[in-house]
Amino acid sequence: MQKTILFLLGIFLLLEIYVYQAFKTLYSNQNARLIYWIPTILVYVFLFYSILTFDRASHKYLNLQIVFSVILIFLLPKLLVAIFLLIEDLMRLLNFGYNYVATENHGYPSRRKFISLVGLGSGAILAGIILDGIVFGKYRHRARIVRIKLKNLPVSFRGYKIVQISDVHSGSFQNPKHLQHAIDLINEQNADLVLFTGDMVNNYADEFVPFIDLFSQIKGKDGKFAVLGNHDYGEYGVWKNIDDRKNNIPRLIENERKAGFEMLRNEHRVIERNGEKLYILGVENWGIPPFPQFGDLDKASENVPTDAVKILMSHDPSHFDAVVKKHPKNIQLTLSGHTHGMQFGIDLKNFKWSPVKYKYPKWADLYESEGKYLYVNRGFGVIGYPGRVGVLPEITVFELS
Repeated sequence: MQKTILFLLGIFLLLEIYVYQAFKTLYSNQNARLIYWIPTILVYVFLFYSILTFDRASHKYLNLQIVFSVILIFLLPKLLVAIFLLIEDLMRLLNFGYNYVATENHGYPSRRKFISLVGLGSGAILAGIILDGIVFGKYRHRARIVRIKLKNLPVSFRGYKIVQISDVHSGSFQNPKHLQHAIDLINEQNADLVLFTGDMVNNYADEFVPFIDLFSQIKGKDGKFAVLGNHDYGEYGVWKNIDDRKNNIPRLIENERKAGFEMLRNEHRVIERNGEKLYILGVENWGIPPFPQFGDLDKASENVPTDAVKILMSHDPSHFDAVVKKHPKNIQLTLSGHTHGMQFGIDLKNFKWSPVKYKYPKWADLYESEGKYLYVNRGFGVIGYPGRVGVLPEITVFELS
C-alpha cells in the first residue's frame, strides 16, 4: 500500500512540476510559486489523508464523493493542461532540431505565453464543467418520450404509457427533498405503469430508508414493479457478519415495498384490460462477469404464451445480446439501465458519445436487433463521480402502439 502511494505521489509530483511550467510562463514573479504550490500541497495532503483513513465499512458516501470531486476538479484539468504543454514541447523540439541543422541559431525555443494561457484556460473551463455537473447536473432530470410499435399489441393497450426509471443509487444523495422535482416530473407523465430496473442503493438496504416517503409518491395506475441491479446485492459492501449480508436483500425488498414497488425475481405479472393481456417480466441481475448472473429468463417466462406481448426488465443491457434476443419466448421489448452513460459524454439528437460505449456498445437509447427492442435508460442517480456532464439523468416515457 505504501509503495503504491509513493509511486502515485511521484507521478503526481511530475505532473504538477510540468503544469507549473505553464503557470510560471504567465506569472514569473516570486509570488506565483506560492499561489500555485500552497493550494496544491494542501489538496494533496487532504487526498492522501482521506485515502489512508477511508473506511469501506461506512454507509456514508459523502467523504468518498468529496474525494472523487476533488480529484476530478483539481487533477483531471491538469492532465488537459499537460497535453497542451506536451504538444508545444514536441513542436519546440522539432523547431530546435531544424534550426540546429539548417541555421546558425542553436538556442532552444522558449515557451509561448499564448499556449500556456490556452492550456490553463482550457483546464479552468473543464474544472468549471465538472463542478457544474456536481452542483446542478445530477438534478437536471428530463423526461424522454419513446413511441414504440410492438407487434400483436392488444387494442386495449394502444396508447398505454409506461414510465421507466433506473439506477437511483439513493445512497449518493444527501437530501431526498432535492429530488422532489424529479418525482413530480414522473407523476406529470400520468403513467399507466411504472417500472424500476435496478440499483436502488449503492450497497446497503438502509440507504433507501430516507427516500421511502419520496418514492411512495410515484403513481402508476396499474402498479409499480422493480428488479434488482448488481449494486442491490450488497456485494461491494463490508459486512459485520454473514447474516447481515443475507438480510440485506430482504430488507431492500421490504423498503421498496413500502414505497409501493413490487419486486420481480425471475417471475412475471399480467396486466389485464378488457380481457386482453400485457405480460411484464422481471429477472434478477444478469451481467458479463464479474457481475452476477442470477437472472433466469426461462423461469420468468414460464407459462407465458410465445405470441403474447412481453416487456422484460433486466438491469444489465449485456443480457439482451447474450440471452434475450434469441430466447424462444420472443421478448419484444427489454428495458435496462446500469451504464449511466458513464455520467459523462455528448448526448445530442444526432450524435452520442460516451467512454462507456467501449464497454457497453448499447449504452443509451433504443436499439433493435433481430426484430427485438432494447432500451437502455441513462439512470436516475449517480455513483462514484457525484455529478453528470453531458449525459443527464433520465425518466423514460414509453407510449405503446
